[in-house]
Amino acid sequence: MNQATKTISQTHHIPFWRDPAKRGIVLQVVALLFVLMLGYYVFSNTQANLRRQSIATGFGFFGKEAGFEIGEPMISYSAADTYARALLVGVLNTVKVSFAGIVLTILIGLFVGIARLSKNWLVSNLAKGYIEALQNVPVLLQLFFWYGLFHNALPLPRQSINPLPGVFINNRGFYLPLPEAHPAYKWMAPALLAAFVISYFLKRWSRTRQDLTGQTFPVFTSFMCLSIGMPLLVWLVSGAPTGMDLPHLRGFNFIGGFSFSPEFGALLIGLVLYTSAFVAEIVRAGIQAVSHGQTEAAASIGLRPKLVLTLVILPQALRVIIPPLTNQMLNLTKNSSLAIAIGYPDFVAVANTTINQTGQAIEGVALIMVTYLVISLVTSAFMNWYNKRTALVER
Repeated sequence: MNQATKTISQTHHIPFWRDPAKRGIVLQVVALLFVLMLGYYVFSNTQANLRRQSIATGFGFFGKEAGFEIGEPMISYSAADTYARALLVGVLNTVKVSFAGIVLTILIGLFVGIARLSKNWLVSNLAKGYIEALQNVPVLLQLFFWYGLFHNALPLPRQSINPLPGVFINNRGFYLPLPEAHPAYKWMAPALLAAFVISYFLKRWSRTRQDLTGQTFPVFTSFMCLSIGMPLLVWLVSGAPTGMDLPHLRGFNFIGGFSFSPEFGALLIGLVLYTSAFVAEIVRAGIQAVSHGQTEAAASIGLRPKLVLTLVILPQALRVIIPPLTNQMLNLTKNSSLAIAIGYPDFVAVANTTINQTGQAIEGVALIMVTYLVISLVTSAFMNWYNKRTALVER
C-alpha cells in the first residue's frame, strides 16, 4: 500500500470530534437547539405571565373600533374605523414622509457634495459650513427647532402669509391651490408613466449608440420634454381644464386646496437637512475616489466639464457612493420614528395610541418592528439591485 492510499485510509477513519467539518455541523445543530429552547422558554413564560394578569393576546383587536382621530390621513379615515385601518393610515404616513425625504435628500446631498468640490472659495466653504453645522447637531434637536419655528414664528390663520395667489402659510399649516377634479387628470397619470417607459428605452438605445459610434444623445432633455409634453398634450386634448380649488378661510382655519401640517413640514425638513449633510460627504468622497487621470483623459479628448462630470466621473463614483448611500436612506426611514416627538401621526404614534387603548404592547411593538423591517428590506433590495446594475463587469 503506497503512502497516498494510507493517507486516504487514515482520513476516512478520523473520529468525527476531530473532523473540523463534522464538528462544525454538530456545533451548529447544538446552537440551533439552544436558540429554539431559549425561544420556547421566553414564549411560554410570557404566555403564562399574560394569562396570570388576564391580559388578552393576539390580533383580534384589529376589527374593533379605534375611537381616535388621525391627522393628515392619505386615505379616508374616521374615529369609527377599525384599528387595522388606523394602523394602515400610520404606515402610509410613514411611507409618505420617508419617500419624500429620500428623494429630497438625494437631490440636495448631490448638489452640496458637488459644491463642496467647487474651485470657487465661497461656494466650497458654504457647502462645508452646511455639512459641518448639520452633521453635528442631533436630528431630534433639529426637529424641535423647525417645529418651534413653524409654531412660534408663523402668524395665526387670520394673519396668514400670502406670498402667491392661493398660497397661505400660518402656524396651522401650509395651504396650496389644487386643480379641481376633472377626467383629464385621470389620463395624465398614464401619459406620465408612458413618458417614463419611453425614456427608459430611449436611454438604453442611447447607451448602445454611444458605445458603437461615440455620439451622445440628450437623454435628460428628452426625458424632461416627454414627461412634461405628453401629460400636457393629454390636458389640451381633454379640454384644457383650468378650474382650481383654492384654499379659503372659514371660521378659524383654511379649507380647500392641498395642505400639510407644520408637524409634517418640520419632520421632513429636519430629516432631509440632517441626512443630506451625510449624503453630501458620501458624494464628495465618491467623486474624489475617481482617479484624477480620468478627468484629465476626458478633458484631453475635448469633453466639456459638464460631460466630464456626467459621462466620466459620476458613473464611476456611483460604485463607491451607492453602498453608504443605502445606509443613509435606511437611517432616514428609521429616524422618521422620531415624529412622535413633534406630534406627527406616523406609524409609531398610531401604534403607541393603539397599545395604550388595548393594552396589547407585545403585539404593538412587534408590528412596529415588522413594519420598519419590511420598509428597510424593500429599500435595501432596490438599492442592491441598482448597485448590481452599476457594478463593473469583468471580461
